[in-house]
Amino acid sequence: MQPCRPPALLLLLLAALARGQEAAASGSLSAYFGTKSRYAEVNPHLLRDPLAPPASGQLLPAAACAPLQLRALARHGTRFPTRKQILRLGQLHRRLRAAPAPCPAAQRLAAWDLWYRPDMDGRLAEQGRRDMEHLARRLAARFPALISPRRRAAFLSSSKHRCVESSAAFRQGLPPAPDMENQVLEINDKLMRFFDHCEKFITCIEENRTALHQVDAFKNGSKMQNVLEKIANTLCLPVNELNADLIQVAFFTCSFELALKNVTSPWCSIFDEEDAKVLEYLNDLKQYWKRGYGYDINSRSSCILFQDIFQKLDKAVSESKSSMPISSPVILQFGHAETLLPLLALMGFFKDDQPLTANNFDKQMNRKFRTGRIVPYASNLVFVLYHCDQAKTPKEEYQVQILLNEKVMQLPHSGETVSFYADLKNHYKDILQNCHFNEVCKLPKTNTNTTDEL
Repeated sequence: MQPCRPPALLLLLLAALARGQEAAASGSLSAYFGTKSRYAEVNPHLLRDPLAPPASGQLLPAAACAPLQLRALARHGTRFPTRKQILRLGQLHRRLRAAPAPCPAAQRLAAWDLWYRPDMDGRLAEQGRRDMEHLARRLAARFPALISPRRRAAFLSSSKHRCVESSAAFRQGLPPAPDMENQVLEINDKLMRFFDHCEKFITCIEENRTALHQVDAFKNGSKMQNVLEKIANTLCLPVNELNADLIQVAFFTCSFELALKNVTSPWCSIFDEEDAKVLEYLNDLKQYWKRGYGYDINSRSSCILFQDIFQKLDKAVSESKSSMPISSPVILQFGHAETLLPLLALMGFFKDDQPLTANNFDKQMNRKFRTGRIVPYASNLVFVLYHCDQAKTPKEEYQVQILLNEKVMQLPHSGETVSFYADLKNHYKDILQNCHFNEVCKLPKTNTNTTDEL
């Protein structure tokens, strides 16, 4: 007698249902992956068509305003985990494989293939190359007068391999130019990794164990402790065998699998949405105090990059007024989340009324400072300078728009999505005139390990 088997169609339906449930589970977590978020989280329409135009955000009308210069600062595309993250994941994986008691969740994760290798160490993934190539094609379609074979583009990058490769992938997405082979990539860490050249930041933040005391307090607080106990129970492990760092690397593995392979990892199954909110806050808290508004030195150290942006805009305005060709119509720069976050803080974007602290998790549920929405992989900050026909746009012929992740932003000084260039410069006058990198980054003569004056 043949064993009773479900019909093939039923098996297919059950498999599809399981995949749908997995995707839904991953989807409920993916909004909380912070700096490990894929770009499609801020532009969901790209999941359907990676070359689709933005869903919203109006540029200045071409009939009245012609773009003169585009300056884009992009974070590298999707990358592999760092060596440190991979080694930490290996540590957790070995603990699960050695777990004595039969435990379904632990067994499922122990059977998972740990395919990450330490030599991957944050390198650009194939998905990251696609991120950059598609971004280039979308920007070229949106600004055809600037990004075209006739217009020369300047390329500048951080020295990190993932940024250099992102630049190359971006170039692959551009319309081919006759002299593209002769367009040299400039490596400039002074601009793209300004934080590595700021002694005050390195000493007082990077190497100061007390600078992130709010992060440490949250790791040891009740919200994180609840997550820790829940995950330990799920994995049938003693609580003292886990810590916040191991829980975070498990959560990040869920995010990496989605970003790199577009799959729902079994690591996602041990978390729910409430866990994800806590882990997102932990990540945001670290970025806030190390790269954002936590200390003034975080953002002030980026003034060298900010001033360079306006120097190039000034030059384009001057050339336009003299009826000269614009020498740098397109400037494309490739860096890190750590490049963009301080710059955005310097400009006053995404600033909450109250600082993020270890004890105000509940009050900050609707915070503006959400790194997954600001700097996912391939995030980009674009300045567009226009020359406008004064007969059609009176008062000021030079105007500016700023786009973040291809969406036109409301400017802090006006709430509008476009500014007269002179007004924008006036708003940032203090930074442009008084923020001198060498002075800002000089160590104070005393109390070099304190954050009181930062």
